[in-house]
Amino acid sequence: MSRIGRQPVPLPASVKATVGDGVVQIAGPLGTLTQRIVGAIRVTVEDAPAQVRVERTNEVRQTKALHGLTRSLIANMVIGVTQGYTRGLQVVGVGYSAKMQGNQLILQVGYINPVVVDIPAGLTIDPPHAGSMLILGVGSVPCATVRIHGMDKQLVGEFAATVRRLRPPDPYKAKGIRYEGEEIRRKAGKAFAAQE
Repeated sequence: MSRIGRQPVPLPASVKATVGDGVVQIAGPLGTLTQRIVGAIRVTVEDAPAQVRVERTNEVRQTKALHGLTRSLIANMVIGVTQGYTRGLQVVGVGYSAKMQGNQLILQVGYINPVVVDIPAGLTIDPPHAGSMLILGVGSVPCATVRIHGMDKQLVGEFAATVRRLRPPDPYKAKGIRYEGEEIRRKAGKAFAAQE
């Protein structure tokens, strides 16, 4: 049996879980999330203590794989509706910047025109904080911080990955868009010796 799948998901007092028609719905202070479940997985809600149990109905390999996954998705939903998720991005480079305009994130990341990214429904972004300096090796580089907030862990991570993909960090100059706290493995550039 899956070691993760057999652990019950505890429900805080402010969270309510309902199961019906192959869908699990978790409602909490920040909102409501739903997740479709596979027919071979059975989800039950217990009252005392308040928790959600995930069980599988057969021993097929695919069902075994989905057992722990379903439990993890439900646990992530409980955290999402109570605390929410945050992902930070750093826009690093001279002349690189980020700003909000309505429901769009506008990035100046070394292209001729600014890159405009629409913010999906369910996500909020703090106004980018600019002006900080990031210390890299021999000097410091201007850095703008973008923080993405949302209930759905997958949506937050997917949007952060989409924005990062617009200008991945350069291993030579370390400029680009990186996750907050991400270590970039630097590469040495070509060294030219003086010719006589």
